[in-house]
Amino acid sequence: MKILLPDTMPLAPTLPEGCEAVTIDARAEIPAEHYDAQVLVLWGPSGRHLESAVDNLADLRLVQSLSAGIDGILAAGFREDVVIAAGAGLHSRTVSEHALALLLSLLRRLPEAREAQQRHEWSTEIGGLQPLHPEGRVTTLIGAKVLIWGFGEIGQTLAPMLTALGAEVRGAARSAGTRSGYEVIAEADVLAALPEVDVLIDILPASEQTAGAVGREALAALPDHAIFVNVGRGATVDQTALREALEAGTLGSAGIDVTDPEPLPVEDPLWDAPRLLITPHGAGGRPVGADDRISTNVEALADGGEILHAAAR
Repeated sequence: MKILLPDTMPLAPTLPEGCEAVTIDARAEIPAEHYDAQVLVLWGPSGRHLESAVDNLADLRLVQSLSAGIDGILAAGFREDVVIAAGAGLHSRTVSEHALALLLSLLRRLPEAREAQQRHEWSTEIGGLQPLHPEGRVTTLIGAKVLIWGFGEIGQTLAPMLTALGAEVRGAARSAGTRSGYEVIAEADVLAALPEVDVLIDILPASEQTAGAVGREALAALPDHAIFVNVGRGATVDQTALREALEAGTLGSAGIDVTDPEPLPVEDPLWDAPRLLITPHGAGGRPVGADDRISTNVEALADGGEILHAAAR
């Protein structure tokens, strides 16, 4: 069995006997001598790389993505008998770190502190004696009501971090219940819950159902002091509505790691929205445990076992 590995990150998976791993250029067309590959591992592939895989890998049985989101791969046109496996779980800790960094930066007003530093100003508005819970602003996670919309592996990794800092955390998913010890409300009930939310964290995947989920109605339902963080997908947010809410003061602040489109065009007015912190899709970008995931799924493919995080097709 031949496994094609991308050159976009160092990989050295342990493979079953009889397997051959070949590293190829993930930005180029797949060389003809590798058209016999049965497994294709993807990390940052170009469009032509995907297209050449769809057109030429006649023996392909498994596409293993190292990305958690695989909407682009599912839309690429692979045969229905090809298993497409997501990299779900490989980014849980790093994305959770980034979400927490964005949130704490906004809570502790670090962007404003940086601006004051550039002015050589010791800001008494930011420092010194401060109330724990000032009216009209969230400044601590102690007692903050946090809703994580999209309560998958990343959300369930992030939730205990927030709890440890004093937040009251709930999740939101397609169906209500309990996950990892946390109450999860149904997506149909999110709008009704938002007026009591201090922090809304978006970890939604991109789909027809989630497009623009955080739009004017959701943003209007949040309290004026609320903080919004998006480490999911840019398409899940109405960016015009987000900018308008920040400009109108009906949203406290926001931190986003994703936009639609990406990169965000230089002339886009979102750049200049007040109290908005933008990072350039840097939350993930470094899969943790990629070699083990490849090894596990290649072995499962060889033995007829269950492929981890195989997408429904």
